[in-house]
Amino acid sequence: MRFALRLILLLASVLLPAACESRITAPGPAPITQLPRSLTAAETQLVSADNRFAFTLFHAVAAQQPADANLFISPLSVGMALGMTVNGAAGATRDSMLAVLQLDGLSMDEVNRGYRGVIDLLRGLDPGVTFTLANSIWYRTGITVGQAFLNDTRTWFDADVQSLDFGAPTAAQTINDWVSAQTAGKIPTIVDSPIAADAIMFLINAIYFKGSWTQRFDPALTRDAPFTLRDGGSVSASMMSHSDPAPVRLYIGDGVTVVDLPYSGRAYSMTIVLPQSAAEFDSLSASVTGERWNAWMAGLDSTGVIVTMPKFKLTYDQELEPALTALGMGIAFCDRGNADFTPLYPAGGACISFVKHKTYVDVYEEGTEAAAVTVVGIIATSMPAGPLHITVDRPFLVAIRERLTGTILFLGKVMNPAAN
Repeated sequence: MRFALRLILLLASVLLPAACESRITAPGPAPITQLPRSLTAAETQLVSADNRFAFTLFHAVAAQQPADANLFISPLSVGMALGMTVNGAAGATRDSMLAVLQLDGLSMDEVNRGYRGVIDLLRGLDPGVTFTLANSIWYRTGITVGQAFLNDTRTWFDADVQSLDFGAPTAAQTINDWVSAQTAGKIPTIVDSPIAADAIMFLINAIYFKGSWTQRFDPALTRDAPFTLRDGGSVSASMMSHSDPAPVRLYIGDGVTVVDLPYSGRAYSMTIVLPQSAAEFDSLSASVTGERWNAWMAGLDSTGVIVTMPKFKLTYDQELEPALTALGMGIAFCDRGNADFTPLYPAGGACISFVKHKTYVDVYEEGTEAAAVTVVGIIATSMPAGPLHITVDRPFLVAIRERLTGTILFLGKVMNPAAN
């Protein structure tokens, strides 16, 4: 199975006539057609589970905000941060977290080996794409942390584990500096200062992606044009376009148009799912599942298409406790009063005080830059003739994924590209 929403924008370098030298003319890197090795059984199970989690999380987060709001999350980042955390949980708390992550039925050894394998495969997969995935754990100096828990997070998640004086004036800045460094400055802060007196640990995942389209959009063709909103109104959006058909993968059917735009050597792509009309976006968004996603991905065929789509830059900041509680993980949070994180904090009384998620994405003619950070805070207590034209001029789903494993890095919806 594929790790669904790792949609990473796949746009080939536009080859123009010799007279147009100023336009984009790059031969493009050699296509990446296979992974360095086959996925193990544990990795396959993890990717499949992460895809299912991607859509359940998407629906739960979307339910917590206005229908017209933009949304952009990284299921991989959230899953990785919670995956580290679940190693410190026990009993019903662990069971609930594994169920929400769609990992119930797997042993912790299978879960951890799956995460380790996915981390290793994603790093350095495409030399033309900058991809960073980093994990860290920061705990209050002087507390006793479960040694087996720390060993597991180092071994399986490659976590940078550090003791820190949370009472120092510079403590939050130290953590935020690490986050900023891992995301190329796109997400400069994740922990507030001063750190709360009852905070004992922060478990953090950071992801950074920067890739150039395989075939870039032509900046000379970018112009303002109408973008139809969900309610039938419209806004002016900066729309970029190819000058020549770009090599993409395409599926039209099931009431949607799916276009997969590749980056660099084509291991990563951006996948756009477009409804037939703006009015149909709500039903599309509500009905998308991992199974439906997999069917769309299986139906993609290579073709040449001139794509017109909006440039957009979004920042997103969300507290995930309401969504995760709605999915069944409420026992892990402090307001229930019965969380069990004794493998993490043997003294007892530890619980999750918050799960904060921040993302950034910039989609432009040359490529895409995206970043995500998740922190888990622990406290004690049929096509027409000629080139096909597709215009993305209405609300759409968007994902950035690694195509060969199927891993979804980012997943969201663009309701208004002119809004930040």
